[in-house]
Amino acid sequence: MHRHGYKGRKFGRETDQRRALIKGLATSLVEHGSIETTLTKAKDVVPYVEVLITKAKRGDLHNRRQVIAGLSILSVANKLVDEIAPQLSGRVSGHLRIKRTRARVGDNAELARISFVDDVYSNKADTQKQKVAEEEVKVEKKAASKSVAPVPKKIVAEDKHLANKPAVSVRKSGAR
Repeated sequence: MHRHGYKGRKFGRETDQRRALIKGLATSLVEHGSIETTLTKAKDVVPYVEVLITKAKRGDLHNRRQVIAGLSILSVANKLVDEIAPQLSGRVSGHLRIKRTRARVGDNAELARISFVDDVYSNKADTQKQKVAEEEVKVEKKAASKSVAPVPKKIVAEDKHLANKPAVSVRKSGAR
């Protein structure tokens, strides 16, 4: 028995299960920006996603449909074509990096983090945080302009041993 000319990793799975695994990992990577998986899976996912990014950068209808077929969620595929690919236009290849992280506790498998080399998610996250902060300020201003409800007083325990116990006791399942 020899293994000359056999290409690719099997992961102990059938062909359709292996394709579904790679497609799911690619979808999670595009959706979240970085994922942690085993090193061998990471080495298989990176070229798969690199090809999808190249197709997304072209952006025509045929390539968009191929990206949709390559990812399992339509909204994630559209996000790759419309939002992420234009930010990666300055780079020809090498959009992703693999960084070894740790050994998994259960089986000592070597884990790695896959992430984009460029910060494609940082700008959006910062703007979302700013919007949330602005909305909180608006809510606080509205609450300040309206009549403010009185703050309930704290119940102070008279006995020093009861000071750390909650004001309301919760019954256990067998207690009456």
